[in-house]
Amino acid sequence: MITRPTGKAAGPYEAAFLPRRQLVLRAPERPITDPVAKLGGDPVWLSEPTWPVDPCTKEPLVFIGQFPVPGDELRLAYLFLYEEGMIMGGLGPEDGDGVLLIQPGGRIPSSAEIGPPGTRGRTLWRYGPDWHSEIPVEWHLDLEPVSPEVDRSIDEQAAWERSMRGEGPDVELPDGPELNDYLGGIACYPNLRAGIDAPWQFLFKIRDSCDGGDDPYFLNFGYGYGFGFVSPDHREGRFYWERS
Repeated sequence: MITRPTGKAAGPYEAAFLPRRQLVLRAPERPITDPVAKLGGDPVWLSEPTWPVDPCTKEPLVFIGQFPVPGDELRLAYLFLYEEGMIMGGLGPEDGDGVLLIQPGGRIPSSAEIGPPGTRGRTLWRYGPDWHSEIPVEWHLDLEPVSPEVDRSIDEQAAWERSMRGEGPDVELPDGPELNDYLGGIACYPNLRAGIDAPWQFLFKIRDSCDGGDDPYFLNFGYGYGFGFVSPDHREGRFYWERS
């Protein structure tokens, strides 16, 4: 079943899209030019190329990947992050150093600064064998079903987080399996609260990858997670990351 909008979410703590889908890496046989979920490579634009730059340095942000926005119309959310000295931007959803753009028909976030036509930055990378060189990477992100056990475990964790925020009945801390990378469903947050308020709706969660040369790509979230959100009309995006 394809993930679909529920039309019922009032904010980041409810499921805007169901069913939840796991994001699974798969190596491509050739450069990915289709409008599908992926990490790295070149953006597959659905409208005019729109590359954000850092509001302070004016340097182009790094293209991290593109994620489907569920709905009747083909739409993608493109994630860009500032990176300097292997430190990632995106700690704050309104800082402009972490930008989630939506095409087609999307709105540019007010905090984002778009470079002039022809602006192009780096793409997602990994360490080379010597741990000094940076090798560009590209991966398919397959949207695969989540097992009922894992799906239930995530929802139980979210229910426990609601109870800790005083927004639901008291429940025991679950000890079931976790999932690091997924699109749709209800999200779990390392510090119990989303870093963005209603009416923004949860879209995806991704884990960092910054331990060394064996990692498939480099993303430094302080051993934490990044979260993508969309507006209620699914035309504007927000992103932030936080440590575990």
